[in-house]
Amino acid sequence: MKRLIWIIAAIAMMISMASIPAFAGGGDPILGEWALTTDKTQTFEIHKDKNTGTYSLKDASGELALQKKDKHTFVASGPEGDTVLSLDTSSGTLTVEKNGATLFYRKALHFIRLTLFNFTFLFLVGFIGGLVSGFIGSGGAFVLTPSMMSLGVDGLVAVASNMCHKFPKAMVGAYKRYKYGQVDLKMGTILAANAIFGVLVGIRVQQYINEILGDAGSNLYVSFALLVVLVVVGGFVFNDARKIARTGGVEKISRLAKAVQKINLFPMMTFNRSKIRISFWFTVPIGFACGFLAATIAVGGFVGVPGMIYVLGMSSLMASASELVIAFGMGFVGSVQWGMLGLIDIRLTLIILTGSILGIQLGALGTTYVKDYVIKVVMGTIMLMFAVSRGLAIPIYLRDLEWMTFSDSTAYILKLTSFGVMCIALLTGAVIILNSMFKEMRAERAAKFAEVATHGNV
Repeated sequence: MKRLIWIIAAIAMMISMASIPAFAGGGDPILGEWALTTDKTQTFEIHKDKNTGTYSLKDASGELALQKKDKHTFVASGPEGDTVLSLDTSSGTLTVEKNGATLFYRKALHFIRLTLFNFTFLFLVGFIGGLVSGFIGSGGAFVLTPSMMSLGVDGLVAVASNMCHKFPKAMVGAYKRYKYGQVDLKMGTILAANAIFGVLVGIRVQQYINEILGDAGSNLYVSFALLVVLVVVGGFVFNDARKIARTGGVEKISRLAKAVQKINLFPMMTFNRSKIRISFWFTVPIGFACGFLAATIAVGGFVGVPGMIYVLGMSSLMASASELVIAFGMGFVGSVQWGMLGLIDIRLTLIILTGSILGIQLGALGTTYVKDYVIKVVMGTIMLMFAVSRGLAIPIYLRDLEWMTFSDSTAYILKLTSFGVMCIALLTGAVIILNSMFKEMRAERAAKFAEVATHGNV
């Protein structure tokens, strides 16, 4: 395993050296790289000189100056005549008219430039994401997706690359926790089958949103959906953790789960590892929702884990471990689908995977030392902090769609604040997990010393 980790790390670093330039357009939707809708290999770039404010178009044949006629119409004069570019911001389509022919272009998804800072940040985010994943069972995507987007990664690329790194990481985590006796393999397999169907539907939904509203629309959808789910699920989990802590850390089955287990609806299924018996039909919506959200915003885990806890009646420890089986199944299928669409940035995948594999083993180890309710405290705290970070980013995407207007300085402040809150959330999660784990380890070691001392006196 150690050899495999070092091989993956070496590959990630080598690939990262081949940095791909970023063509981020900022708040001006005309800027960036455009690809022909019928042939994505035919592209051109539109730039803006920061000093003069002039626009230019650059393709394989050279560079032409653009004259701005109105807000979204430009004209390029060349030896073969004028070329008129008209941008439809509602659909994200750029119409190019030249010599009587009309062509349609869409914004090409860009891959960020991997500077030393970006590489280091992604590795650390991967490590913390793996730490969180191994500890609470959700794939850590609600940590990784916003983190990548904060560096300028497009929403679709962040979701696709995140899903690609998920299944090998989940496999490692599931194996580790299976050895600890924490995985209900039967439950995980059944929910994974339902989740795969949700992944296939979710990918189609994301494609449709991108076709209608473009990259800014996809970014807005991912951020808004994350905000809603993080606030609802995070608030509920955190509140439940506080109640359990007040009662002495004893986890009790929810009233909803008790009611569900009493419903005798064919076919009934017995899960010996989790010590529960429920109808198969109650597993379907949980699995589907897990896969659907994983495909659209890459955060299926923190829906699947609460679903298993509060609807099916599993313990936090068993649910968080069994979700890794689901993450493996839907991650594999989703990676194949996103890969066929060319939306996976393998550089990001390898970097965060390397950090994640290291972190997930430490996180899985931590679950053997802490009480179940601590897992809920960590999950709720990180979710709510990341919700604030994504909420601050939403106005930026609304501005890109021209549904809001504010200055560049305001946009910069929002981006910086969103990034800062996200970093604080990452550190908070890591500190809570590591502190809880080491605290329990010290207590266990002290108890052993006391036992030895007692036996020695005897």
